[in-house]
Amino acid sequence: MRMRAKPWAGPELDACPFFLRNPKCMKNQWLDWFPRRQPLHVELGCGKGWFLAGMAPRHPQYNYLGIDMKDAVLAPGKRLIEQAFAEQNRPVDNVALTAYDIERLPDILGPQDRISRLYINFCNPWPKPRHHKRRLTHPRQLMLYRPLLEPDAELWFKTDDDALFAATLRYLPEAGFSVFAQTHDLHALHCPENVMTEHEAMFSKEGIPIKALKARVSVSD
Repeated sequence: MRMRAKPWAGPELDACPFFLRNPKCMKNQWLDWFPRRQPLHVELGCGKGWFLAGMAPRHPQYNYLGIDMKDAVLAPGKRLIEQAFAEQNRPVDNVALTAYDIERLPDILGPQDRISRLYINFCNPWPKPRHHKRRLTHPRQLMLYRPLLEPDAELWFKTDDDALFAATLRYLPEAGFSVFAQTHDLHALHCPENVMTEHEAMFSKEGIPIKALKARVSVSD
């Protein structure tokens, strides 16, 4: 589905103190950009900000970086994040947003950024075999993330897609990750730490079970 143009999105983001237009300039410096130097959590494909708006105010002890490609997506997310912090009478002080191609993540993040947790929520399943290498959980992509992660870093993944979930369970060990938690019906667990994304709410309303896993870099690596 083609997204409607939002002429206001670019100017509003450029005026936003927690949006960075030139993320290449921040490579290996993200930890020092935030007011507090603390563990960095990164969401790949943050979309309209539901997840970050739920997580960041709840966990002030972490800094969050949300990455997506289009201003038209990030601008509504910026508003949602501002609203979530306003409801707590707090400034937005542990979130950064930027627009970039996730498949080129090493352009904007380096080993000194020391990511402690990576979130991949409802990414494109790319169902055709010739497109599998574009999946964000494919070994080709996972090996791009590995040098950016702390030794004990975690990867949290959610999807509605059965085939993508099954493939990801194979991909992770191939790239040196070990899965330590998984479920084929996340909402049946009634997990209090789960924060719904926009797609998660939509798929759940349709009765589609949400698959989820948590993995970390294998100790042997």
